[in-house]
Amino acid sequence: MAASAILDEIKKLTVVELAELVKSIEEEFGVSAAAPVAIAAVASAEGGAVEAEKSEYKVTLTDAGSEKIKVIKALRAAVQGLGLKEAKEMAEGVPSVISEALPKEDAQKVKASLEEVGAKVTLS
Repeated sequence: MAASAILDEIKKLTVVELAELVKSIEEEFGVSAAAPVAIAAVASAEGGAVEAEKSEYKVTLTDAGSEKIKVIKALRAAVQGLGLKEAKEMAEGVPSVISEALPKEDAQKVKASLEEVGAKVTLS
């Protein structure tokens, strides 16, 4: 019997008859039609939890651009206690990690202030 003929016969079944067919197939072949659905639900729930947990971002200067003096000033303004020498080293030695763990809002502010003066910044 061809697959299309089997599908045509299945289309004619009522919901109750189809449920009985699934149960019979499960018993006959020792499989469960519910297992893949349960695994997919668990996997998607775990994926959502991982996304929700990310609250801190690493800010990395990837390119200082052509206006390095402005970038150095922006670095000093963004990072408390950063001296002129350290800021210059960060701007010249890209890629440079500006901060390892900043809250999302602060990381976005730092990124925006540096991109405003021509630098390229990534958040991860």
